[in-house]
Amino acid sequence: MIVEAGATVTAESLFLNAPVHQTLPAGIAIYVEGDVGTHMYGIVSGAVELRKGSMVVASLGPNDVFGERALIDLLPRNLTAVATVETTLAEIDRRLFLFLVHETPTFALGIMGALASRLRDYDELFGGTTGTG
Repeated sequence: MIVEAGATVTAESLFLNAPVHQTLPAGIAIYVEGDVGTHMYGIVSGAVELRKGSMVVASLGPNDVFGERALIDLLPRNLTAVATVETTLAEIDRRLFLFLVHETPTFALGIMGALASRLRDYDELFGGTTGTG
């Protein structure tokens, strides 16, 4: 949940109000490792796996976000994202992403939280350390 200036805005409402939605059948790759990243995604309904090769590194569901890193570092995708059931996604391009970060600071905190959580998951999966915190 995102709280801004006394009003409550949920991640779901941000996604539902995104200008572009797509519904994908199970088994469809949303993007593959090495693709240029032009959008991040919010899961409106359904489920998505993030994969590195054949290894599942994250399983995501409604109100989760993914693909944000490519909008931040402008590098190619480092994972493959696959819809595991019929999934509806809200697409957020870089322009909208920057607007939301600027206008809704709690959106930025949510993105940072998602990135930090994913880094911690990587550490557990691969036994490495990605930071000092």
